[in-house]
Amino acid sequence: MRIAFAYPPLGEKGRYPLLGQNRQFRYSTSSHVRIYPLIPATAVTLLDESYDSILLDGINSRIGSEAFLRRLDRYRPDVVVLETKTPLMPKLWRWADELKERFDTVIMVGDHVSARPRESLERCRADYILGGGDYDLGLLELTRHIAEKDEPLPGGVWYRGGGGPRSSGDPAFWDDLDRVPFIDREKTNWRLYGEAYLHDPCTYVLSGRGCGGAGGSSGRCSYCSWQHNLWRCTSRLRTPANLAEEIALIVEEQGPKEIFDDNESGAVWNLEWLKAFERELSKRGVKGEVAISSNARADSLNRETCRILARGGFRLLKIGLESGNDRTLKRIGKMETSGDIERGVKNAKEAGLKVLLTVMVGYPWEDEGMVRKTLDLAGRLLRYRARIGDSLQASIIVPYPGTPLHREAVEEDLFAIDPEDYAAYDMSRPVLESPIDPAHWCGRLWRLHYDPRFLVRSLASVRSLGEMMLAARGVSSLLGHTGDFGK
Repeated sequence: MRIAFAYPPLGEKGRYPLLGQNRQFRYSTSSHVRIYPLIPATAVTLLDESYDSILLDGINSRIGSEAFLRRLDRYRPDVVVLETKTPLMPKLWRWADELKERFDTVIMVGDHVSARPRESLERCRADYILGGGDYDLGLLELTRHIAEKDEPLPGGVWYRGGGGPRSSGDPAFWDDLDRVPFIDREKTNWRLYGEAYLHDPCTYVLSGRGCGGAGGSSGRCSYCSWQHNLWRCTSRLRTPANLAEEIALIVEEQGPKEIFDDNESGAVWNLEWLKAFERELSKRGVKGEVAISSNARADSLNRETCRILARGGFRLLKIGLESGNDRTLKRIGKMETSGDIERGVKNAKEAGLKVLLTVMVGYPWEDEGMVRKTLDLAGRLLRYRARIGDSLQASIIVPYPGTPLHREAVEEDLFAIDPEDYAAYDMSRPVLESPIDPAHWCGRLWRLHYDPRFLVRSLASVRSLGEMMLAARGVSSLLGHTGDFGK
């Protein structure tokens, strides 16, 4: 049995879709955003223990359709797996039909089909829809069912039965994340991936799955398709020893300069976990041997947590600001105030950590005055103790199917487009009605990097050639991002 986890080459006119391991989708002209698809890479590693599997990324390898199909034809897979995202569904349905003409079985996974599984069985020739976020485990069990007919169909599968699409029940989830195998990074071409704000070469890990917050709460942001469609609004962590063991193996075998924890909020929300993780890194002799960066929620960033992170070798935290308005933060279920976020960001910077802020604009209820408040707060936090490596990402809010924000937009008639026009969800235009021009304000947020005060403070902090190279890549990527949203 041969299984290919494949990303068809879906780029157009020099713009490439940010599909794998991306929560907020858009096309980008930047060549620096190639995020390692961690769950697919884990799936390929897991499947390869019993079968034969490959990861063929036609997007990030920048190959054309003919070359992509030639590689698949040479491999001759029995099963082809496609990850889905709402803006790409019309294209992916066509690809599913094309691949079904060549190969026996086509499976679709990801947040869109988890929210709307029946739809894809009706719109294309895919054989199975596999829901939930632990589709690495689900794919192994489904492959066993395909290869050995006496194996039961796992949970979370939609398939064609008598009378139309049928479901096998709730998706399968790992009960113990330490059972998940360490990714075979050579097999999954780890050097292909990286981002401008990370030291090169870099690679990625998952400390767990799902978004954790202060006090052990789980994130429920109303726009988050991963938390609502993939993780059931839960947060699970691997043990500190298990993650430290994987990092020690990565340092030994791949030797990257930086490792990024792309779990939704990392493990930063669990102070006791962080203390144990620092001990485990020290025990294996890798503490400080490689820079570690992570996603994080600001409400978890008290001074003690930030000190432990800095002491343990963490370099940068990617923190969601999303809006400078408490009314918006409450309405989207952020469970943080702007004051909480400002305090957490400042704690991180005071501990010597770099910070990458993420911001969104285009909420239907935010007028120009409210967006200016977000711009002011983002600028103030970016400039605060600015050092090389501090940065910001801005995007336009998109309500994906399956999320509370999407349901709210349908019920309150907030859409600026036909809600079923999936191609329009690509962030090239507002999906929701807005009293402002979201693309204009998104561009203004990106251009905060050009603020003379930020530039002078950042450049004055450069202490090494590596930091200078990081700055150069950042400028190149910034030019691409500002081009994405106009000037």
